[in-house]
Amino acid sequence: MNQFTSEPTANQPLSAEAIQSWLVSQFSEQLGVKPNDIDTQLPFDSFGLDSAQGMLIATRAEKMLGFRLSPALLWHYPTIESLAQRLAEESKDAELEVFEI
Repeated sequence: MNQFTSEPTANQPLSAEAIQSWLVSQFSEQLGVKPNDIDTQLPFDSFGLDSAQGMLIATRAEKMLGFRLSPALLWHYPTIESLAQRLAEESKDAELEVFEI
């Protein structure tokens, strides 16, 4: 499957690269641009993404990752690259919590 159309599965830790690719595909879809036109190091506000589009991406990310996201994450990690890294860390932490007894 194409990396931009496949949905990663929840309940398994995801790499920052996989999450970043997924985020790029979501931004691409919302903005109507090609994935290669998305610079992962630019701040979110440079894309012209409105709050409704941002919330849609966040909701989809929660479903994909299998855990709730704090809305503050977008302010603390304001680029696709930094957000993907943080979400990968959260994904690993969530996986560890599932297996702890």
